[in-house]
Amino acid sequence: MTFPGISILRSKEFTRKIIKQINFIVKELNRPVKLMHVCGTHEHTISKFGLRSLLPKEIEIISGPGCPVCVCPAADIDKAIEIGRRDDTIITTFGDMIRVPASNLSLSELKAEGADVRIVYGPNDAVKIAKENPNKEIIFFAIGFETTVPLIGYELQNQPPSNFSVICAHKLIPAALELLISIDQLNIEGFISPGHVATIIGLKPFQLFSDAYKVPNVVAGFEPNDVLLAILMLLRQIKNKDSKTINEYSRVVKPNGNIRAQKIISDVFEQVSAQWRGIGRILDGGLVIKEQYAQFDADKKFDINITNAQDIPPGCSCHLVMTGRIYPPECKLFRKVCTPLNPVGPCMVSQEGTCSIYYKYYRE
Repeated sequence: MTFPGISILRSKEFTRKIIKQINFIVKELNRPVKLMHVCGTHEHTISKFGLRSLLPKEIEIISGPGCPVCVCPAADIDKAIEIGRRDDTIITTFGDMIRVPASNLSLSELKAEGADVRIVYGPNDAVKIAKENPNKEIIFFAIGFETTVPLIGYELQNQPPSNFSVICAHKLIPAALELLISIDQLNIEGFISPGHVATIIGLKPFQLFSDAYKVPNVVAGFEPNDVLLAILMLLRQIKNKDSKTINEYSRVVKPNGNIRAQKIISDVFEQVSAQWRGIGRILDGGLVIKEQYAQFDADKKFDINITNAQDIPPGCSCHLVMTGRIYPPECKLFRKVCTPLNPVGPCMVSQEGTCSIYYKYYRE
């Protein structure tokens, strides 16, 4: 499908045409269809613009683990908290991260106790803080999917100050898709994959997945009609019993991705099995810093071993929300005990968290 141009993409008439074609295919299929996205920004678009209400009742769009803040293990946050208790440290991270509950505290609660915890816009800000505070150890708590990894890699390649180090909590999306398709009760027939991730890694990692597991996949942008087009592209494949990876977001995503960014990632990081909060260990699901840059690895610099971390508090259902097995209102804590001002689980914190999005846009 040729990209229609941004003015047409945002037109109501184009929306009507997409919905008409979706309804036509669903009528031909004459059965329920379950699709999953793995991006908090996609859920935000779907919920904010009421896209589920435009779709025929036979189509179910469920949320996967598309929020890097949500899937960050409590042990990593506990580690940052332990390091942050020292008088000679400054913990830096993105805004959403400081409010995520860990085993006992969040970073914001640690800050309230007097620790030096700062919100930054990126690793370059943390490097500047390290240069300005040579007598302090500056730790950047690095989270995110493939989109943010090159930023950290670039800073490490350019020899930051010796008092700078990174807690590497990066996760990789394609590996999560493989896990999700193995959950039998989900019965996922197609994936909407995040365009910003594909901007970095290209289409090949997603194509390998759809080829191996015969599940159609569409890399999509973030306009409402981007998402609706992705749904239409998936339905066409399901109707034709096809299983390809299609690039709906071709105006931004190139087939080979960002080669320079990929080189930075491969130079600085190594792909490993990694713990995803509430989900478990995913094969090749995360990154660690290579030995060449070990002097900037906070794990090795501080050698802190966290045991008995609590990923999911009692009563919290974030693990079920992140794997698409329930919707947020089905959690007994949702909107009663767990709110954005008092988050019990990680999905209620970030703007990309499914529970936070449902709290904002849905009413029971």
